Amino acid sequence: MQTGKSGISGWLVRPASLHLWAVLVVVLGASAVRTVRETPDGGMDNAIVVRAARTWLSGGSPYDDPHFLYFPSAVLAAAPQTLLPQDVLRMAVPFAATALLALGWACALLLHRVPLGSRLAVLGLTGLSVGFLPFGHLVHLGNWTVTAAVALPLCLLLAGRGRWGAAGAVIGVAVALKPLLAPMVLLFLFAGRWRALTAAVLVPALASAGAALLLPDPAGFFTRTLPFLLHGDDGFVRLYEASPAAVLPRLGVPGPLAEGVAVVAAGAGVLCAYRRWRRADPGPLRFAETGAGLMLSAFLVSRPSYDHYLVVVLPLLLAGLPYAGSVARGPWFWVALVPQVPGLALPWLEPARRRAFKDAFTLCVLAVAVARQARPAESGGGYGPGTGRERETARTPATPF
Repeated sequence: MQTGKSGISGWLVRPASLHLWAVLVVVLGASAVRTVRETPDGGMDNAIVVRAARTWLSGGSPYDDPHFLYFPSAVLAAAPQTLLPQDVLRMAVPFAATALLALGWACALLLHRVPLGSRLAVLGLTGLSVGFLPFGHLVHLGNWTVTAAVALPLCLLLAGRGRWGAAGAVIGVAVALKPLLAPMVLLFLFAGRWRALTAAVLVPALASAGAALLLPDPAGFFTRTLPFLLHGDDGFVRLYEASPAAVLPRLGVPGPLAEGVAVVAAGAGVLCAYRRWRRADPGPLRFAETGAGLMLSAFLVSRPSYDHYLVVVLPLLLAGLPYAGSVARGPWFWVALVPQVPGLALPWLEPARRRAFKDAFTLCVLAVAVARQARPAESGGGYGPGTGRERETARTPATPF
């Protein structure tokens, strides 16, 4: 894929100055310190998981809390945090979340062969931190979505280098911690990578089964959590869900019709992701756009579906900015992000409980922007020779610029 060394591509991949690095450090540090000051437990969502682990250690069931939406394996993963003093957790969690998000951004850059010391590397992460509200929400909540924000680009990076088995294992571990990336098994189906698919399924299955045997109610996830996820019975949580199935009823659309619209949209998104994969042009955009398409399709129909889920896919798309024809080069990518600019007050959407309408707009427009990439590439678009598996495994230069 050709981008050229001039113009925006060349400018983005040039080394960043020390001044830009200093700004990035200040921005990320300030965000983490603010969370330390404002949250007594290091983040409400992480506290839910830690509380579930404490409940288990004291002989109770972690699924007594209806907001614990994780597999049993997450209980064991959170157990070490119960050994830390509360003041330590309060300080450590925001910085750990910030570090994981930065690591996920680094993996996205490596997938696109963008130098980690480039201007895009520094300005992109700075922009995500100060210009994209869900990024700050994720740090503030300490939600375990940060594990998916690392695992998705790492999986695609490994797959792009032909290490499919390791990619499947990464997805498996991420799902064991939080089932957010479960739709990525479709990528392994698209690629016909059965060993990777097996790893992605067996790792969380075995980890959860083993952990469930240590719980007082081994089937708690299926008897309590799964019905909650399928029906979304929490009226307060529903106000912050961004999927069309949750937002359209608030506009007067009948619930069954809204769910049908969401299912159709998700199915169309999966079909577009499949067509994008089958296009089989060389380079990282194939992996990034297929993975992003699968996840956005899932967010359209999943319950719950929150704004910070977008942090999982946005870095993947933004890191492709140097490539001509990438999603980030299109206007709809940036239109989708407008409602997420901090401090931007949109008429009638100022109350926090109406934020879901802005999040739904971003989710839907971003999903459409990615789905458009399923169209056949224009002639002369800079794609190299080869088809199918030959293109997928072809050697590519260390940097496309």
